[in-house]
Amino acid sequence: MDAVESLRLADVGEAGLLARLFAFCDRSVVGDDAALLDWPEGRSLVVTTDVLVDGVHFSDRTTPPRSIGWRAVAANLSDLAAMGATPRAITVGLSLPGNCAIDWVESLYGGMADCLAQFGGAIVGGDVTRSTVATVAITAIGSVLPDRSLQRHAAQPGDAIVVTGEHGASRAGLALLLADWPPDAAEPSAAARSTWIRAHQYPTPRLDVIDQLDQLRPRLVDRPLAAMDSSDGLADAVVQLAQASGLRAQLWGDRLPIPSGLVAAVGLARARHWTLYGGEDFELVLCLPPDLAAALVQSLGGSAAIVGEMVAPEADPEAFSEALTQQPIAWVVDSGAIEPIGRSASFQHFGTSATTGPA
Repeated sequence: MDAVESLRLADVGEAGLLARLFAFCDRSVVGDDAALLDWPEGRSLVVTTDVLVDGVHFSDRTTPPRSIGWRAVAANLSDLAAMGATPRAITVGLSLPGNCAIDWVESLYGGMADCLAQFGGAIVGGDVTRSTVATVAITAIGSVLPDRSLQRHAAQPGDAIVVTGEHGASRAGLALLLADWPPDAAEPSAAARSTWIRAHQYPTPRLDVIDQLDQLRPRLVDRPLAAMDSSDGLADAVVQLAQASGLRAQLWGDRLPIPSGLVAAVGLARARHWTLYGGEDFELVLCLPPDLAAALVQSLGGSAAIVGEMVAPEADPEAFSEALTQQPIAWVVDSGAIEPIGRSASFQHFGTSATTGPA
C-alpha cells in the first residue's frame, strides 16, 4: 500500500476530504451553500431518504465500500421507482470515524457514481461529519407527472399482484457472504452463488418498469395504480399495499417468485420463507388491472410474474381455520391450504429481529 492509499480522514481533514469528493459531484451545481436545481414544468417533486448504518445495513464481511455506495443509491432510486418517478439528483450525508481510509471513501463514492451513471441522477450536495459509526444517509429527488404517480393506497379489488422479479436471492447471497449457509442445505452451483451474492451487493432499482408501464397504461387503464418496492420483503410489501388500500391480498403458492435453483439448494420451506421475508431484493410489487398486469409481465419478460390478487375485505375463504380469530390482511393459498402472512417475520427496526439486522 503506497502513501496515498494509506491516508486517513484525520490526515486530510474536512477540507481535504471535500476536495476529493467534488470529483464525484455535478460541478455545475455544487460549491454554494445549497444546490440550485431547474425543475420540469408540470411535474411533481418526489423526495425520499434512506440511512445505511455500519453493523445494521452493511459490514466489511458482506459489502466492500463500492457495493455500499451502490446499494445506498439503489435503495433510494428503488423508492423513486415505486412512486413512478424519474431520478434527478441525490444528496449524501456521510458520518465516518477519523481513522477511515481515504481510498475506502473514494470507493464508496465510486459505487454511488456507478449506480447513478446507469440509472440517472447526480450528486448535488451533502454533508460530512465525524462519528464513531460509519453512516451513509442519502436523500434522492425525482419527478413524476401527477397523473402517473404510483401510491400504495390505489389498489382495487380484482387487481392482479405483479412482481418484477425473483425474491429471496439477496437473502441467499447474505447467507453465503456471512458463511451462514444452512448446514442441511446443498452447496449451490458456482453460477447460482455468483448470482445471489451479486443480488445482495449490487441490486438493480427497477426504473425500467416505469418506462414500460407508462407506454402501456394510456391504452389499457385510466385510474391510479398502486406500487411499492420490496426492500423489506415481499410479504411486507403485499401487506402494506393491502392495508393502505383497505383490502386483503391473496398470493398463490405455486407462483411465488422463488429464485431458480434455490429450492434444490435449501429446500422448499426455507426457499419460500426467504422469498416472502428475506428482503433487500429491491423489486417492485404492483397492483394492476388484470389486462395491464398481463401486458406488463409480457413486456418485462424475465422473472416478472402475476403472483396473486387483491380482494375485498369481506372476502372470506372457507378454508380459514376456526382457530384464527380474524381474517388476516394477506395470505398464501397453496393446494387448498391457507397460510396467513404478515410483517413480523420481515426485518423490523426496533423489533426483535433488529438485533442482528440484514448486515
